[in-house]
Amino acid sequence: MELRFPQVNTAEETAVVARLAAEIWHEYYASIISIAQIDYMIEKFQSVPAITDQIHHQGYEYYLIHNGEGSTAGYMSAREEEEKLFLSKFYIGKEHRGRSYASQALAFLEKLCQDRNLTHIWLTVNRDNESSIAVYKKKGFRILREQIADIGNGFVMDDLVMEKEIPALRGIYS
Repeated sequence: MELRFPQVNTAEETAVVARLAAEIWHEYYASIISIAQIDYMIEKFQSVPAITDQIHHQGYEYYLIHNGEGSTAGYMSAREEEEKLFLSKFYIGKEHRGRSYASQALAFLEKLCQDRNLTHIWLTVNRDNESSIAVYKKKGFRILREQIADIGNGFVMDDLVMEKEIPALRGIYS
C-alpha cells in the first residue's frame, strides 16, 4: 500500500498529531515508562501548544502518515541540524504496525535528506524500546552512544543515540 506523508500546516492537523500522540504513547510506552512520565512528556512535547511552538519557533517539520484507505496511521517530526536530519518523533498506531509503513516512512525521510543534501539521519530511542531499536538496526542505523537527559519534574529520558548515513544522489554523469 502506497503511503502519503503530508506536512502538518494547520491547527486541525496539529490537533490530529496531538491526539495520535496521546493514543500511541499510552498504548506503546506503558510497558517501558510510567504513566506519570507518559502524561508529562505528552504535555511537554506533544500537546497542541508544544507542537505549534516546535513548528513555528524551533524549526521542526511534522508529517502525517496516511495510508491508501484514508486512515492516518501515525506521524513523524524532524528538523535539520547542520548537515543532518534529526528524527525527533516517529510513531505508528498499533493497528498499522507490521505493514511496512516504517520502511516507507524512512524511505521518504531518506529522499528528503538527499533532496536537501543532508548526510545522515539521527535519532534518540529509549534504551528499553527493543522492538524499535531492532527496526532501526535493520534499516541501517547504528548505535553511537547512550544518553541520559533530564526533562524536568523528576523524569529522565534514558536513550540510545542512533544514526544512519544517507548516500548522496548520483547524477546521470557521475
